[in-house]
Amino acid sequence: MANTFRYAMCNEVFEGRPFGTQCRDLKSIGYDGIEIAPYTLATDPLDLGPARRRELRDLMLDEGIDFVGFHWILVSPQTLHVTTPDDALRQRSWQYLRNLVDLCADLGPGGVLVFGSPKQRSATGGSTPEDAKRRFVEGLANLAPFAEERAVTVLVEALPYSQSNVVHTLEEAVGVVREINSPAIRTMFDCHNAEDETEPHTALIEKNFDLIHHIHVQEMDGRRPGLGDYDFVSLFRTLDRLGYNRWISLEIFDFKPDPDEVAIQALKYLRTQAELAFATV
Repeated sequence: MANTFRYAMCNEVFEGRPFGTQCRDLKSIGYDGIEIAPYTLATDPLDLGPARRRELRDLMLDEGIDFVGFHWILVSPQTLHVTTPDDALRQRSWQYLRNLVDLCADLGPGGVLVFGSPKQRSATGGSTPEDAKRRFVEGLANLAPFAEERAVTVLVEALPYSQSNVVHTLEEAVGVVREINSPAIRTMFDCHNAEDETEPHTALIEKNFDLIHHIHVQEMDGRRPGLGDYDFVSLFRTLDRLGYNRWISLEIFDFKPDPDEVAIQALKYLRTQAELAFATV
């Protein structure tokens, strides 16, 4: 495939800057896309009316950067929970997600919703993890037709036990996707969240490639690529061989010493690792 990866970055690294400036800064560094944490735009997607949605979309178009989609989708408001036995709260939370799908579609075509949100999906209120998982699957299945209608893909993200007790391996995530059986529900791979996996990451990706719709990259400890020993060469070689043509999106949790320097050095390192991967094919 010869080095055709598209790189994006999650926007909370530049939180506090005007949205247009975030787009301009990422594009000037060399990123092709911006992945948005919706809480950086508004507490509730319904707070963003049609005019503001058009403005956000136009800002991305004007800066020449593509809209990738959303992650950290349930950070705000903090009262949301999608697997709680509290019917009213659960219904309100899934309605919020429906509104978020609508906003995602309005901001650009082909957007994704990365469904991590560990606190808002873990078993609570006396529920067992299996009870919570059943409610999670039910809610996703109900959301799927609307997501499909709006051409948004909801991605079931596997989260390790250190974060959540609901869907913690890629195998479990794939099981959820296959059970729902909708083109609007897929999964993704996140390097940082694969700590409970027992198979090599490249083997997991190959086994489940048909349902992997997105890639998050960072070191296993959440720092930027290049500050640890994650094997990005093998990852990129596998993705290239399988014909991966979606986003490689940088999601990090440590912005020190400087967000701009982190973004610059991360992209430089990823490109170097990709070149090594292609050179050894």
